[in-house]
Amino acid sequence: MKFKIFTNNKEISNKLKEEVKEKLISNGFTLDEEDYDLAIAIGGDGSFLHMVKDTNFNTNILYVGINAGTLGFAQEISIDSIDNFIEDIKKNNYKVDYIGIEEIKVNTNNSTSYFNALNEIVVRDKELNTLLCNVMIDNSYLEKFIGDGLLISTSFGSTAYNLSFGGAIIYNTFHTLEITPIAPLNNKAYRTLLNSVVVPSDKKITLIPDKKSLLITIDGENNYYEDISSIEIYMENKTIKCYRNIDYDFCKKINEKFLK
Repeated sequence: MKFKIFTNNKEISNKLKEEVKEKLISNGFTLDEEDYDLAIAIGGDGSFLHMVKDTNFNTNILYVGINAGTLGFAQEISIDSIDNFIEDIKKNNYKVDYIGIEEIKVNTNNSTSYFNALNEIVVRDKELNTLLCNVMIDNSYLEKFIGDGLLISTSFGSTAYNLSFGGAIIYNTFHTLEITPIAPLNNKAYRTLLNSVVVPSDKKITLIPDKKSLLITIDGENNYYEDISSIEIYMENKTIKCYRNIDYDFCKKINEKFLK
């Protein structure tokens, strides 16, 4: 198996990179910066996100994270279990989760931009004023949203920014989209849904904003757009492969990362 290691360039991550590289090579793995089967992110969850984006959400690569950060929800391997990880890879003693990828189309009067997201897209008014936006699911009208913004997450991203706004936690392997309102208005003048809506993978979400100048944040990266006509968010058949320890348990992970 050929591998490449990604880091956040922090001292602890770079030091660990050399250690992991030497151990992998001594166990018969091959370092290849261009053509590889195994991509390893050393750092926190941000490192994992950057790795997946840098490899263009490659469906053929096996992705794994080594946690040298803080929370490390996406990082499956702890620093003290690296030797066990290498041995398990050699013996094919692991599981693979297929994680659904969010596909995004931003339509303006003059252009169309395409994006992928592992976690989420957040849509806000460019000047951070109130966002007014019609929300469609396929051809059905859901609501006229009025509030600070809308967040549409993947199942994988449900435990990230989505959780901060009271969105539901969804098992990683469910291929869904989740619409979560950010500070929605709900009073005598305006009626807006206050809770998340979970949408199956065969449905397309379309946002049609009243104001055409928007701030669109995709997996933490900001993009400013003018003259937006619509934003389409959907999930077709694009997935990535994530390494899991043989005893991986999603409920246990939630308990360890958020409750202990």
